[in-house]
Amino acid sequence: MESLIIAGVIVLIAMLVVFSTIKIIPQAQAGIVERLGRYQRTLDPGLTIIIPFVDRLRPLIDLREQVVSFEPQPVITSDNLVVSIDSVIYFQVTDAKAATYEIQSYLQGVEQLTVTTLRNVVGSLDLEQTLTSRDNINAQLRGVLDEATGKWGIRVNRVELKAIDPPASVQQSMEKQMRADRDKRAAILNAEGSKQAAILDAEGSRTAAILKAEGQAQAQVLRAQGESEAIAKVFNAINTGNATDQVMAYQYLQSLPLLAQGSANKVFVIPAELTGALGAVSRAFAPPGPGGMPGAPMTDPDPDLDVEFEDVDVDVDVDAAAGDPLAHIMDAVEKDIEEAVIVEPTAPGSSTSPTPPRPTPGTGDVPGATP
Repeated sequence: MESLIIAGVIVLIAMLVVFSTIKIIPQAQAGIVERLGRYQRTLDPGLTIIIPFVDRLRPLIDLREQVVSFEPQPVITSDNLVVSIDSVIYFQVTDAKAATYEIQSYLQGVEQLTVTTLRNVVGSLDLEQTLTSRDNINAQLRGVLDEATGKWGIRVNRVELKAIDPPASVQQSMEKQMRADRDKRAAILNAEGSKQAAILDAEGSRTAAILKAEGQAQAQVLRAQGESEAIAKVFNAINTGNATDQVMAYQYLQSLPLLAQGSANKVFVIPAELTGALGAVSRAFAPPGPGGMPGAPMTDPDPDLDVEFEDVDVDVDVDAAAGDPLAHIMDAVEKDIEEAVIVEPTAPGSSTSPTPPRPTPGTGDVPGATP
């Protein structure tokens, strides 16, 4: 029985020796072996055998890139403003022996070095430069940290500033300034938009006015050309047809009703040329004269021939003229022709008096008539 117990103890000791002799190092990690308290070698990933009770394996070191986020640190800028800066560092252990023996705790060393370097870099900048120069600050921090941590077996790959928080009062002032700048830019943009709209509106009105004027000018030119051609055709027709003065006077009288057209006309104006036109029409309807044509002037007027006309007042009623002004005028012309008194020449010494003209109904005695 005692032999069994001794055998069991020996097996247990052997197993402990075996387990302490064989070590497995995971990938991306490194182990430091100390023999009798002195650095002996660095273990690479894989299966390794050490001497039990003589060699000692220190805690494994992670060789992967590590990300460390530090607490926000208060930093004073060059314009005496305290800002809170939160930073992140990306680093990697490149030498396990240096990281173990050159510094007690490389994580704490990196953190403190980052804080001091950050204060040195930001302390030379004012608040505006600090807020707008993050890339410059990151580059400076990385250069200083990489140089300082190189002897520790650590390589700093990247440094980032997560947040830069100025004091609350400064933030309110910055917000007001930003709001004022945005309102200013908005007002400028609105003014420029209104100006551009006014310019475009004016240009559009100008172009429209020019096009309208050109259209009116072209229309007037075409209208004038049409009227010119119409007048030319009328004159050609008159010259071809050998129109007499009586025909022209009759056409003139036919155009008089156009003067009375329109509902707003209250007065019918008789042109001054009406007397000439009436005379031409009267000569057209008069008996043939010595010249052989109706109303033609006598070639050899006789001084004893006395022709007297009665002064007739042709009152044109506006209401009557508005209905048929031409018929009213023609009636007046015919009446004037009928009342013309032609006195035949008498023998010398005779005392024949002309036939008195008929008085116009409603006018009484005609002034200038022989009693």
